Amino acid sequence: MNEISVRICSDEDLDLLSVLNKQLIEDEKHDNPMNLKQLKDRMRGFINTDYKAYTFEVDDEIIGYALVNHIRKPLYLRQFFICRNCRRNGYGKLAFEKLLEVLDTRNIDIEVMYWNNTGYAFWKSLGFKERSVYMRHQEETNF
Repeated sequence: MNEISVRICSDEDLDLLSVLNKQLIEDEKHDNPMNLKQLKDRMRGFINTDYKAYTFEVDDEIIGYALVNHIRKPLYLRQFFICRNCRRNGYGKLAFEKLLEVLDTRNIDIEVMYWNNTGYAFWKSLGFKERSVYMRHQEETNF
């Protein structure tokens, strides 16, 4: 397996990040209804405030990205995505470990949607443990 490199994103990466974020939303079956333009605008707001986005690359090919809040302590990993065609070959674990190196930390918080069994199993395999249950009351739901 080739070496994974991590690159900090800028406004020039917003189109790519919005497409990858849309795929993440689809894959985790999130109820976020935003379109690509809305996701791009939201991502712009993230990376121009408390967050940094990072791409994961192998041989100059983007294989995923992460979005990290640098104000929260421990750091908060809001989004983590490995491209669909790159999954099931160890890139997720390698990208996460490389990200921790770049962030110079071993402590980081995440959230996983309770219905996202694949994501939950992935994070558990990396040693994450539950700390809380985040709940929401709403009148209409798709789940």
